[in-house]
Amino acid sequence: MITVSNLTYYPIKACRGFDVPASNIQRMGLEHDRRLMVVTPNGRFLTQREHPRLALVTPTLKNEALTLSAPNFDSIQFGVQTSGTPAPVDIWKSKNVDAIDQGEDAAAWFSDWLGVSVRLVHIADGYIRKVSQDYAVNADDRTGFADGYPILIIAEESLQDLNSRLDSPVPMNRFRPNLVVKGCEPFAEETWRRIRIGGVEMALVKPCARCMVTTIDKETLAKSKEPLKTLSSYRKQELGVIFGMNVIPLNEGKVEIGMGVEILE
Repeated sequence: MITVSNLTYYPIKACRGFDVPASNIQRMGLEHDRRLMVVTPNGRFLTQREHPRLALVTPTLKNEALTLSAPNFDSIQFGVQTSGTPAPVDIWKSKNVDAIDQGEDAAAWFSDWLGVSVRLVHIADGYIRKVSQDYAVNADDRTGFADGYPILIIAEESLQDLNSRLDSPVPMNRFRPNLVVKGCEPFAEETWRRIRIGGVEMALVKPCARCMVTTIDKETLAKSKEPLKTLSSYRKQELGVIFGMNVIPLNEGKVEIGMGVEILE
């Protein structure tokens, strides 16, 4: 039986996520997931590619209050603002996305941590950032500040297959999935087109092409050629080096760890 073994959401793009026993799945993905993003003063998105130290930032969200913490660094707490006067931000090919600035304290905290002037923004209430229409199921399929799709799914067995080929195994957090499942063959998730978990139906629309962010150790920030080097030897396709599947939820509902995964297509 295939079941959900882990649920993780990442309140801020490129920062740490944390595991939850259950999550409300919305059209934009897991509730609260990657709704926030660190940007330059000009509104250009930032990731671990430019600033690996983002991997050490732990955001904790409780009752609409966000706490930011980092190793040997004073934490900060503030209320998340999702509406107001929007400012345009850019993320990949999405230009002039409406975002709400989170204020001077949040900007100062991240700027001090990264050593460069930045802002923290939240995607504006009501704004629809559409996924690529080449892979959309519905015309209004959307995501927040994820790279391109609302959910990423990976099977535990896929990571086990990769680790069996590595001298030093890597944890799942190198790949930052929202939804981890178990009980299937390695890379079986790539053969699924539609699944149902509880009352939530999801479309698996595109393999996830991996980048150098996977080569950054999320605890030490040390960089190496792995696991991208080994993945390139047997997981390279036309889209790139593949690991995991991008997912679009087709309706909304609650998903919990331990729920069964029904393969519809």
